[in-house]
Amino acid sequence: MRIVISNQSGKPIYEQIEDQIKTAILSGQLKANEQLPSIRSLAKDLRISVITTTRAYHELEAAGFITNVQGKGAYVLGQDSALVKENALREIETYLNQAIDTAKMARIAPEELHTMLDTLMHTEGDTDNDN
Repeated sequence: MRIVISNQSGKPIYEQIEDQIKTAILSGQLKANEQLPSIRSLAKDLRISVITTTRAYHELEAAGFITNVQGKGAYVLGQDSALVKENALREIETYLNQAIDTAKMARIAPEELHTMLDTLMHTEGDTDNDN
């Protein structure tokens, strides 16, 4: 697994690490029970603070993506974890609420918003089938 950090992204480094590990888990690139790099090793590889990698791992554990085993390291939890699904639903809800607020400000009717969502979901599905 390769993690890329950007100073221009506007996101804190720990969030960049967290997002990339989440994506790798959800895409299947990282499998259940696979060991992640140690906190110190990852910090050294990325040339960042151990505190930053520690925070990313703690956030991932709190969200149900990984588990830390004392003295052994961090391991990926199964994708089908209820916590992972709940976290995804919470994140989707946040983005949908932002979309609804924007639609209200632009006076876009709920029906048009539904049509946009349906269109985007179908377009995304077509893209997935091409891969």
